Amino acid sequence: MLAPFLIMLREGIEAALITGIIATYLRQTGRAGWMPAVWVGVFLAVAASLFVGAALQLVSAEFPQKAQELFEAVVGGLAVIVLVSMVFWMRRAARSIKGELQHSIDAALAAPAHQDWALTAVVFLAVAREGLESVFFLLAIFQQSAGPAAPLGALGGILVAAALGYGIYAGGVRLDLRRFFRWTGVFILFVAAGILATALRNLHEAGLWNGLQTHAYDLSDVLPASSPLGTVLSGLFGYLDAPTIGEAVAYVAFLTVTLVLFLRPSPAGAAAARTAAPGDANVRA
Repeated sequence: MLAPFLIMLREGIEAALITGIIATYLRQTGRAGWMPAVWVGVFLAVAASLFVGAALQLVSAEFPQKAQELFEAVVGGLAVIVLVSMVFWMRRAARSIKGELQHSIDAALAAPAHQDWALTAVVFLAVAREGLESVFFLLAIFQQSAGPAAPLGALGGILVAAALGYGIYAGGVRLDLRRFFRWTGVFILFVAAGILATALRNLHEAGLWNGLQTHAYDLSDVLPASSPLGTVLSGLFGYLDAPTIGEAVAYVAFLTVTLVLFLRPSPAGAAAARTAAPGDANVRA
């Protein structure tokens, strides 16, 4: 439950920040009358994300067993790619996203005709990116977790993100977004490593991967994945009580590479950190 909550909290805050930046810029430039087009873009993005998620879930329900395992492996692989691209994109684009959005708004409203649809398209593309990322992640998590805990955690994350997003927009809440995205990024990489190991297991069960199937270790008698602590570790970090060598190697190799790349300071970020004022990390839309 905690994993979908934290990921949807992060995704929701990203979407709320994007919407808040657009709304604030329109208000500051005397163009608040265009806000209905912004909300249309937001609602269309949410509807498109829900449609894609429901369609994929309905289609997969008709698959035979091996095809189902292959589908889950593909969804898991896509979820890993999406999660990794999400954390690295935010790491790279956090300092420039505001300017890029404002430039896109100016370009949309400078169009000779159909400015409302152009602005709606800008908002739709920006928010739909977050929504589709969430769809692939949630599909991968829901396939691994039975019961209502994961959906409830995801819903809770969205609701908290919406409240924080409004608080940031209204000016009453200040978050150290740089640290927030950094540490949630580390957490997401652990989640992605677990999804990758599970996707490899799905490939084996689909009959497409049969190498390195000897168990690396077996903790099923000491800490089974079905125990309360094992369930928490499985949901948070993709814990497997008896992984194969292939799954363990994939998990460790993925984490080693991604964490080193993610945590190393970028030259631009280090220079900005040396020159930033003490309060600069507390970002408001």
